[in-house]
Amino acid sequence: MSEIAIVILAAGKGTRMSLPFSKPLAPLQDKKLVDFPIKTLKAFTSKKKLDSNFSVVTGHDRENLESYLSSQYQGLHYSFQKDQNGTGGALSSYLDQCDWAESQKYTLIACADTPCLRVCDLERLYDVLVENDAQAVAASFHLDSPKGYGRIIRSKKGFQIKEEKDASDEEKAITEVNSGLYIVKTTYLLEQINKVDTNNAAGEFYLTDIFKEDADVKPVLFENPLSFLGVNTAEQLQSAEAILRQQKISELTQQGVRFIDPSSVYIEDDVKVGKGTSIAPHCHLKGNTVLGQNVNLEAGAWIKDSEVGDGAAILSYSHLESVVIKGAASIGPFARLRPGTLIEEDVKIGNFVETKKAHFHKGAKASHLSYVGDAEIGEESNLGCGFITCNYDGKNKHKTTIGKRTFIGSDTQVVAPVKVGDDCFIACGSTITQNMDSGSFAVSRGRQETKPGMAKRFLKK
Repeated sequence: MSEIAIVILAAGKGTRMSLPFSKPLAPLQDKKLVDFPIKTLKAFTSKKKLDSNFSVVTGHDRENLESYLSSQYQGLHYSFQKDQNGTGGALSSYLDQCDWAESQKYTLIACADTPCLRVCDLERLYDVLVENDAQAVAASFHLDSPKGYGRIIRSKKGFQIKEEKDASDEEKAITEVNSGLYIVKTTYLLEQINKVDTNNAAGEFYLTDIFKEDADVKPVLFENPLSFLGVNTAEQLQSAEAILRQQKISELTQQGVRFIDPSSVYIEDDVKVGKGTSIAPHCHLKGNTVLGQNVNLEAGAWIKDSEVGDGAAILSYSHLESVVIKGAASIGPFARLRPGTLIEEDVKIGNFVETKKAHFHKGAKASHLSYVGDAEIGEESNLGCGFITCNYDGKNKHKTTIGKRTFIGSDTQVVAPVKVGDDCFIACGSTITQNMDSGSFAVSRGRQETKPGMAKRFLKK
């Protein structure tokens, strides 16, 4: 018998979101809503070393949802809930359509619209089930205003969940509510699921009916309701994003990262930051970004899918995407580093410099107002103000290679493909179209002519 099945309920329309696609595909932190519970559930099974199988119950817009999930994850099983007849109907669809469903020791049921779930919450729920050898457990929490939630009605042995529509006034006064997260013994689920009927105000099959007052089932009360926030409206989606940022910033702060103004920083869940790093207000950290130790991020830095080494400085309002920066480099302010850029140690990229597929070797500099694309810049070389690699001929991109310790004067253009050797000197205002051997000097510009007294012909009186 395998250990645990993970069933993610993702069949609903999400009409209150007013989206042109299914709710699980709602955008959240450059991902989709459904990605977050999947990631947390996978982390939980990995941490607990559980042999697991994942199934997603789809319904509305199933083709797009299944297509997206298949592009992101391997090994997911899909069950289709044809009729929107409740959570009990969703589980029946899963059990009927999944060959391995009955072979699992446990079945964990979660909703696709709960992005703030934490691994520690799942661990606690699982441990209560196993340590008490219970038939089923359900996560619960208290709300001062519990309208719309199923109420937890405890008894001496077990408990039941009464949905809002079916609850009496006395039951509606209960503040302990159902989260929608359950772990059950699969044998118990199989015994109970066929007993679920539609004898309720909504005329639906409620999965919550498997919890009985006289059964060995336990509610597990959690103090923090934010972990179980279900996203049903655009406002709740915004709240979930704020909670995720808060959780991430709190986690990093405990690991030794300094946030000067945490409320102003946008940071996504997959970002990693080393201790001693300082993050100024209004920074954006996105995707699979990794910041090393003792990095200094000044205000307004925007970084996505990039690696920044120990001790590097990203100065104000610099924009980095899919780049690698080694230690002790200085970037910006107002620099733009585009995909494919590699910055080695002690490199300086200054204000209003743009790079793309450029490799700057150790100690190289481009201090201001330059474009460096499809290029390799050797160690200790210095690119003057206004330097441009002319890498595109209208059809193809070409590469520029500049050797070590080469000095290039201001307002120089290199028309690729060109190779400039080590220890070269290019005078300012030059347009370089031919290769240069190491140690050579180049100047390419029109001859200056000076006409004494002629300026008055062009100046206004």
